[in-house]
Amino acid sequence: MIRSIFAALVAATLITGAAAQDGKLNIATVDMQELFKNYYRTAEAQNQINVERARIQKDNNERLGRIRELEENLGNLRKQLEDPSINESKKQSLFKEWQMQQQEGIALDRERREFLQRRNQALNEKMVQRMKGILEEIRKLVEEQAKVDNYDYVFDKSGLSTSQVPFLLYTKDATDITVNLLKDLNKDAPADFKPGEETPAAEEP
Repeated sequence: MIRSIFAALVAATLITGAAAQDGKLNIATVDMQELFKNYYRTAEAQNQINVERARIQKDNNERLGRIRELEENLGNLRKQLEDPSINESKKQSLFKEWQMQQQEGIALDRERREFLQRRNQALNEKMVQRMKGILEEIRKLVEEQAKVDNYDYVFDKSGLSTSQVPFLLYTKDATDITVNLLKDLNKDAPADFKPGEETPAAEEP
């Protein structure tokens, strides 16, 4: 999910600095995908998403439990209805109960599906906004570094075109500033944070 959002939000980053006065451009490259993936705030966001996904799954399981109880009851009622030893009056009563529980089960399952759709949609929207904020924070840091080091251009070497071909195929004498930026991003990271260690993403219920 994180990768999908990143791909949707970022194609390539291009930052323009001061124009070269001696006719020679000062160019740097940065791997925005690596910065995003290894930033501790991205991992925190993924952990929070996993917690929320687990909460949604728990609620869904509880609703499914009630529906399965009804299905079991319906099966028992069906067996009684098929019993030839039960008189017609009793069968009519059982059939009415069967209909009521069947309608309740249909209503509960519809409500469960609508609940999942609402909660997952809300979480996905929240996730997109959170990732946009993180990417903007990274972009601003790249821009600040470009100004400090007087780069004319900083290209995102992880950017891909719609045909999945890198935008940046070749750059002569370009400085890669990814490592230094990543250190700066993670200077306030928790002691137990390990860059490059991906947090498993919880599946959408």
